[in-house]
Amino acid sequence: MRPAALKWPFNRTNRRVLIQDRIWFIPEIKEDPEVAQRDIFEFPGWRHSDLFQNDHPINIEYCSGNGHWIAEKAEQNPLINWVAIERKFDRVRKIWSKMQNRKLSNLLIICGEGHHATNLYIPEKSVGDVFINFPDPWPKTRHHKNRIVQHTFVQELRRIMKNESVLTMVTDDEDYSKWMTKVLSTSEGFFDENHTTEWPTYGRSYFEQLWREQGKTISYHQYMKIR
Repeated sequence: MRPAALKWPFNRTNRRVLIQDRIWFIPEIKEDPEVAQRDIFEFPGWRHSDLFQNDHPINIEYCSGNGHWIAEKAEQNPLINWVAIERKFDRVRKIWSKMQNRKLSNLLIICGEGHHATNLYIPEKSVGDVFINFPDPWPKTRHHKNRIVQHTFVQELRRIMKNESVLTMVTDDEDYSKWMTKVLSTSEGFFDENHTTEWPTYGRSYFEQLWREQGKTISYHQYMKIR
């Protein structure tokens, strides 16, 4: 199945929250207040027929890109349900293509902005481990407000994660690596578990390979959710 086989399901006027083709579309509808979106769509539960239909643990990857890493993880770990969150539809198409071609029934894609989707729809303490892989570093100081790793987002992760689950963040950007450490060290509910620049078994991704070929250092940060 080629990525181009997946079509955008909305026209200019009918955008809404929708689950279709194992993709959970969560568009940002700026003309509608958030509360109205909650009224229109209610999260059906992870065991709903359009989602996973089992009680296996839920792991989430934010910033899934083209889906290399999460498709590999879903294939290797069939007793874990995986959720890929990616904002750009062109990349969602590529994740969907991998999901279809590998017949990954334990993979769901959220097409939407990560903080927005998490805040509106993901229930409290319903998620296991969380991964944020190579998020956009927004290198200019005036753009740092656009980084996904912020105190408000981390507190949303604290809300949805089960106790003793692990948050892993990966970046090739040295400044963002320091930013991640600062944000997590001043966020309640997380314990600093590990920080390394070598993790051979972590899994491969397009961006990991790209940055390594350019000689960049990859930083891995792990934090356990303790309360």
